[in-house]
Amino acid sequence: MDRNEPLHQIKTRRDSALNALVSGVPYLTWLGVRFDRRGDELTAILPYADKLIGNPRLPAIHGGVTAAFLETTAIIELAWSAMWEDLESGRIAPDAAVPDSLPRLPKTIDFTVDYLRSGLPRDAYARARVVRSGRRYASVHVEAWQDNRSRLMAQATGHFLMPQP
Repeated sequence: MDRNEPLHQIKTRRDSALNALVSGVPYLTWLGVRFDRRGDELTAILPYADKLIGNPRLPAIHGGVTAAFLETTAIIELAWSAMWEDLESGRIAPDAAVPDSLPRLPKTIDFTVDYLRSGLPRDAYARARVVRSGRRYASVHVEAWQDNRSRLMAQATGHFLMPQP
């Protein structure tokens, strides 16, 4: 990374790499999930839509949507943290228009979700933290909330197989 590189170029490079990574998962587009990036930290945002409701009597966000939101957040966080150093050094420049430039995503080994409260009909947010990461295996913890981060909607732990070069 060039220390004299203008800030807008750095932001543009990082945002385009994140967009390329997210566009590699079509289900995220269907759900409407987007990511807020602050440096190397990501917050996933699941905007409310009527199609997300599983039980119209409550109404509550479908448990499968919640699980998918948590799992894809974990996968994107893991891929983002794995490619961060290469992205910053300029060794890679992912581009959604060039599929071969996208990094391969980790594969889920197992994923356990704890549903702590019903997802209300409003936006949801999630953050993932890589607990352990090696050459072949990684463990990630994810938390999701809606209005107040101290009142979690769900949390999950996942184990992933890292892609080999």
